[in-house]
Amino acid sequence: MSGELPLVVIGDALLDRDVEGAVERLAPDAPVPVLDQQRAVARPGGAALAAALAAADGRPVTLVTALSGDDAGRELAALIAAAGVELVDLGLDGATPEKVRLRTTAGTSLLRLDRGGTGGSGSVGRATAAARAAIGWASAVLVADYGRGVAAEPGIRAALAERAAAAGDERAPLAWDPHPRGPTPTPGVLLATPNEREAAAFAPEPEGDDLPAVAQRAAALRRRWGARHVCVTRGRHGALLVGEDGPPLALAAPAAGPAADPCGAGDRFAATAAALLADGARCDEAVVAAVEAASRFVAAGGAAGFRLPSAATAPAASPGPAADAASLGLAATTVAAPATGSPVAPIGLAAAEAVLAATRARGGTTVATGGCFDLLHAGHVRTLEAARALGDCLVVCLNDDASVRRLKGSARPLVPAHDRAAVLAALTCVDAVVVFGEDTPTALLERLRPDVWAKGGDYAGASLPEAEALERWGGRAVVLPHHAGHSTTRLIEEASNRAAS
Repeated sequence: MSGELPLVVIGDALLDRDVEGAVERLAPDAPVPVLDQQRAVARPGGAALAAALAAADGRPVTLVTALSGDDAGRELAALIAAAGVELVDLGLDGATPEKVRLRTTAGTSLLRLDRGGTGGSGSVGRATAAARAAIGWASAVLVADYGRGVAAEPGIRAALAERAAAAGDERAPLAWDPHPRGPTPTPGVLLATPNEREAAAFAPEPEGDDLPAVAQRAAALRRRWGARHVCVTRGRHGALLVGEDGPPLALAAPAAGPAADPCGAGDRFAATAAALLADGARCDEAVVAAVEAASRFVAAGGAAGFRLPSAATAPAASPGPAADAASLGLAATTVAAPATGSPVAPIGLAAAEAVLAATRARGGTTVATGGCFDLLHAGHVRTLEAARALGDCLVVCLNDDASVRRLKGSARPLVPAHDRAAVLAALTCVDAVVVFGEDTPTALLERLRPDVWAKGGDYAGASLPEAEALERWGGRAVVLPHHAGHSTTRLIEEASNRAAS
């Protein structure tokens, strides 16, 4: 943790309300369900939710926002105080924005009603000395912009620009969760976190939502905004982090389950990432943890499952059995069945080319990864599952025995190539396996030409030898998270030590 210096959240606060009840009949005047209200739960929304989530993690948080003096504004101020968040209020001339969800007790949303603060009505007060001081003294600043004026206020923006000038030093980080109706992030931001829809609105070209297109948008936005890193959050597809150097980092999201509610997931992601940056984490470390935190949050019911400390004993809707699985890490990722429909993936170049051709024919994204995979372990499996989640098929390029010996030494491999290929082919996340004899799979990639080349291991900030070849057909290289503590070498050493004892 970062001592007593608070995390400062800046942005538009909303009042969120869930009205829940039973639906047992249709209205007599129209074929619409009748909701018999059983309870109504109010909570801070927008930037106030991001602040409340960060405070619930046990750190001091200050929220710089603009509240109205109406009934909804007073209720929202009370909720912010109940969350343990210090409030710096710029004042709002207009109605408090409210978002009301009508839901069944089972968690099915029937309708969302937005009222107050619509159409750009309401003006934000000027930045106060307290607001400027909070920005200057923060351990980190998160701009949670909801496009309603707080992040665009000239005094706030000037203070953020001054902060961003210091944010080149990662000890004074500035993170920005942008909104299409809001201002562009201040140049010098350490981490910007648009979601996939927002990124497409900011940078419509190239078209499409496959991984290469998302990576190109993220790189374009990083250059346009002058940000050091841009992370595009992709919902159930995880996230993609693009930095100044090296290939993008692609992260899969754990499966959410039937209780999943994505409401508030972006705030959970941004609050987690900003807090970790405040504690000195690297951007890649912060993003890996933020994906896992957001996935757990969604699986546990999203914003509807979040309770303020004062409401901890209030009755809550059960998140269902899937919430237990949310505590799992990336190994919980759900992977689609192989495109071939076979329980064992085919082995060989012709079979791999057939899998790739079938995937391209139906408009899918082709993914390849590679390695030795000697003594397959949990780290390997997690990497393969994450790679498969990036597209619609996965081809594994497997080093043959001679190339493993050149790379790992004369005592390796322990398992011959035909057995390693058979084990990989039995995994449901693998659609085909190809064995190659060179030290790098560049020549094989030239033949396969996948859309995405997923590299496992600790390559953050480093260039990949295959990247130049991929550029020739428009492919994209990405890095998958390194799973520390898992390695074949470590397994061999442990077995030797036990045999000697």
